[in-house]
Amino acid sequence: MRSGPGFLARGVRAILLGLTWIAVASCRDSHAQPSGGDYSRADSSVRAAMADPTQWPSYGRDYSNQRYSRLDQINAANVGQLELAWKYENGIHSGYETSPIVVSGTMYITTPLNHVVALDATTGAKRWEYVHQYRTTADCCGPINRGVAVYDGRVYMGTVDARLVALDAKTGAVDWEVVVGDNEKGFHITGAPIAIAGKVITGISCGEQGGRCYVSAYDAASGELVWRFYTIPSPSEGGWWGSWAKTDAFGTPLPRDIEAEKRDSAKYLDTWQQGGAPMWMTAAADPSTGTLYMALGNPGPDVDGRERPGDNLYSDCLVALDLQTGKLKWYFQEVPHDLWDYDPASPVVLLDVRDGTGRTVAAVAQAGKTGWVYVVDRETGKPIRRSDAFAPQERMFTLPTEEGVLIAPSTLGGSDWSPTAFDPTLGFLFVDGNFFPQLYRRNHEDFDPPAQYWGGVVTAPPSGQYGLYSAIDVNTGRIAWQVHLAKPTISGSVATAGGVVFTGLSDSAFVAFDSRKGTELWRYHADAGVNAPPISYAINGRQYIAVAAGGNLPLNSGRGDDLLVFALPVGSGGH
Repeated sequence: MRSGPGFLARGVRAILLGLTWIAVASCRDSHAQPSGGDYSRADSSVRAAMADPTQWPSYGRDYSNQRYSRLDQINAANVGQLELAWKYENGIHSGYETSPIVVSGTMYITTPLNHVVALDATTGAKRWEYVHQYRTTADCCGPINRGVAVYDGRVYMGTVDARLVALDAKTGAVDWEVVVGDNEKGFHITGAPIAIAGKVITGISCGEQGGRCYVSAYDAASGELVWRFYTIPSPSEGGWWGSWAKTDAFGTPLPRDIEAEKRDSAKYLDTWQQGGAPMWMTAAADPSTGTLYMALGNPGPDVDGRERPGDNLYSDCLVALDLQTGKLKWYFQEVPHDLWDYDPASPVVLLDVRDGTGRTVAAVAQAGKTGWVYVVDRETGKPIRRSDAFAPQERMFTLPTEEGVLIAPSTLGGSDWSPTAFDPTLGFLFVDGNFFPQLYRRNHEDFDPPAQYWGGVVTAPPSGQYGLYSAIDVNTGRIAWQVHLAKPTISGSVATAGGVVFTGLSDSAFVAFDSRKGTELWRYHADAGVNAPPISYAINGRQYIAVAAGGNLPLNSGRGDDLLVFALPVGSGGH
């Protein structure tokens, strides 16, 4: 975003759009619903905010999950001048993975232990805080939270103890709270919800606790359940056996004894009930077609597939659902009968790509734990391409044994849950990746919920791991550029129209790269691991970059409690 007449015109449009948002929110001071349950007004308000580059109104900025900001005040020429504008300390030193939301001058963040805080997005002054009565008994990755959805004057948060909470956006008062799953049986929520078409949609995670996971849509005003999609189909729904694939969709062989699996299918008729397939992260949506897109995770148990014959649908799948009914439209399975915890954890991204004939088609992309980016047709789920490997692959798809096999990628990727960012002007998808080999030891274990249900033990060697940051050309599948990082990373990215992409590192650095070339342009040293995805927004003509710095539990990076917000110095083009 540059100063001058063009910037002023955009600023006027932004003010008008912001007033539209405020007017819509103020219509429900008494918590009144739109008449007749018509949420077109609420949806048009959210869409207006998404069209306004000064705001960041949803987890992925808009429903595409592209995490692309059209702001260009901060650019490759001046990003080296970035300075800390303000910071907020939440007081809880733990894994801090929130992605902030910014609407009409207010920033909404979550903290470890599932608090929600509303801040003045210009100064960081606290406006209100909701303190959740945290009561978890089972989780995957500690008491983390990755963000909220803001819709129709409410703030929605899924919690690790499997609640969905709706708060008044102005005051933080609880409007309603529902139990999404039984946490004592291992159900929990790890991703930020998505709010659209009068619904708040969240997924259950239970892939390592032996549950049958699901995705639920709730009425945004009342909290009533609208629909539920079970991510493991029951026998009456066609079963989870699939096509008994000997290879993945791109012809890579898998170590399966199909005949033995088919013989065993009669013996293990009920294991689908502990089949897993969690929804780790936030879905994407296409309002024009009424379609919800999501990535579903690993089958259970993770590394021992002897008691779960078949492809184990819809685990390790990209899935499209009808937004209104929750009915399945299509699925694409990245790894049938997964034995390596290669679940797609990073959120899906909606974008346009050129297919093999040169046509431009609407697509879904996802950076896999396998170390490949998958690109499929958005309408049909048919594969378009798989990228070159962005992380080393060693003994990949080797059958785990009782003695143990060292395999890479492993349970932490490839790419783990880090949300990617997409620059549509370049066609580049920016991916946080890892070289993190682990030793896979398979052993039988009895199912005792909510204990961990791995079917073995996966451990890492004491050294040798590192991170990789890559720009993937989605139109060719080639790696446009790649940066070697000293430590493995899980964080996420934001790409900007200024030609700069930002990501966080486990060694407490927050870094800006040239989007086209991969040249490092700026680095800030935080007090803890920067293992959360950054965002960008603008207020009163000044562009900001915000990111949480509090570390990550699986990577054991330094703990902290900071929300950091950066801008150019006042008077240097930053105001």
